[in-house]
Order: sequence, then C-alpha cells, then structure tokens
Amino acid sequence: MYVSAMGATELSELRTLIARHAKRGQSTAIEGVLVSAVDAPTEPTASTTGTVMALIVQGAKRLAIGDRTYEYRAGQYLVASVDLPITGHFFEASPAEPALGFGLVLRPAAIASLLLEAEAATPRRVRNPAPPPALGVADASPELLDAVIRMLRLLDRPGDRRVLAPMIEREILWRLITGPHGESVRQTGVADSSLTYVSRAVRRITERYSQAFRVDELARSCGMSTSAFHRNFVAVTGLSPIRFQKQIRLQQSRLMLMAGGDDVASIGYRVGYESASQFSREYRRQFGLPPGRDAERLRTSLTPPVVPRRAA
Repeated sequence: MYVSAMGATELSELRTLIARHAKRGQSTAIEGVLVSAVDAPTEPTASTTGTVMALIVQGAKRLAIGDRTYEYRAGQYLVASVDLPITGHFFEASPAEPALGFGLVLRPAAIASLLLEAEAATPRRVRNPAPPPALGVADASPELLDAVIRMLRLLDRPGDRRVLAPMIEREILWRLITGPHGESVRQTGVADSSLTYVSRAVRRITERYSQAFRVDELARSCGMSTSAFHRNFVAVTGLSPIRFQKQIRLQQSRLMLMAGGDDVASIGYRVGYESASQFSREYRRQFGLPPGRDAERLRTSLTPPVVPRRAA
C-alpha cells in the first residue's frame, strides 16, 4: 500500500494519540470510539466483529470467516457492516512497535440521519439492490485520517467533546459512505435494505446457534424467496446459512473446551451436534487438531482465547 508524505504525518500523530490513550483500555471517554494497542503477535482467536470501522495505524491484523480472509495494515481500514463471528489475530506487533488501532462503532441511527440530510440535498441515484459484502478493506484517504485525528484529540479536550464529537462522527461516516465500501455503510442505515434483512437473519442464527432451522422459514421471515435469501446471505457473509451456523457452533465449542468442566462429547451436544464423531471431525477440520488436544494446547498457551468481544 502506498502512503503519501501527508498520510505518513497523519499516521505518526495517530500513533502518538492511540499509544497514550490505549493504556486505559479499549473503550474511551467518547461513546463508540475505541482504541487498541497490542505489543506481540496474537494467536487466532474467535470473536465477533460488531458493526464497526477499524483503522490500523501501526502493525497488521488478519481476519477470517469461512474461506474469506481479510488483511489490513497501517493506513488501511476494515468496515464490518454486520456483526459476524470471525477468527482474527495481529501478526505484526512488538513491544518496540505495537499494533495500534482506532475503531468507530457504526450506529444505524447516525447513518440514517446523515443519509436523509445528504439525499435531501442531492438527487437520488439508482443503487444496486444486491447486498454488498459485510466485510471490506480499503486504504484510508487523507481526509478520513484527518477526521480520525481530530476525534482522538478530543480525548484530551473534555470541554469540547459534547459539541464536537457528534460532528466529527458524522464527518467520518460521510468519508466512509463516499469511500470504496460506502454502499455497505449506507445499507447499514437503511431499514429495508437487503443487508439489513440478512443482518437480522445472522442475529437470529447466532442467538439460537444450537437449534436446527429451515432455510425456507428463515427466508420467509426476511420477506424473500429461498433462492434470493440464500444468494444474498452468501453475498454478505461469504457462507451459506448452514455453514454460517456451523462456524458459530465450532467457535462456541472451542470457548467451552477452553473453560473446561465438560467432556468433548457433552460440549458437542450442547452446541447442537447429534454425533460426537461428526463434531470431532468438523472441529479438527476447522482448527487443525481434535477437540481434546486443541483444548489442552490452548489451556497451556501464553495467549489463550478469551470470551468473544467485538474486536474487528
């Protein structure tokens, strides 16, 4: 990725701001604004993306869902428009040069308000009805980096936050909407978009991951034909609904194994598998080791997986 001289200057200030404020944790005094610092490569860990824009200013991170892999480095950002179960890790980080990141939670209400104002001032353009992928990576423009800097500066200016933070949030959202993955962000704020319907289906499967479901019934609940629902679901998540549920089950089982207390067969049944052998086979295919051996390795690892959190 090419970084201009101006972009390098902006990244330098972002590194200073994030390194200072990330010492207090991921959350900040500004609602929806997140910062992170990781000083060593991490093991791939199951988590959920949340609906977020995540900008890397130093280091590099890799996310995977199904067969899709997303990698982003300093000066690049990831947009997650649907809360998806992913496996992710930082693979470039050290005490001397920690991986540093900025995040902004994408609030549908804020996006909708901005869209209403923008579309009142400009003619409505014809849009592609097909839903965009839920995840995407792009280079951050100088304008986007500048807005992020001004947002982070507010962490040192408590008297200005209440007035200026919402204004800068709208500016960041506008830069995203007019950027390479703008349609994904835009559809997040549209109540009747294809992406929104798929997002509801994703939430339903995630909340009831241990229960069997019929794809045609899920499609009807979204007001789609079975074929249209399946096509849109794959377009957004990269997985069929059944494979999506399987990934959630396997990620949840890994967390249960790490916590201990139940044997492998019992955990397989708890997450929805009817066959212990099928559970072990699919677990090994996903994580590279049988469940028992993987759990033993994770329990003795210096960087064990944690309870999933929104960490795109």
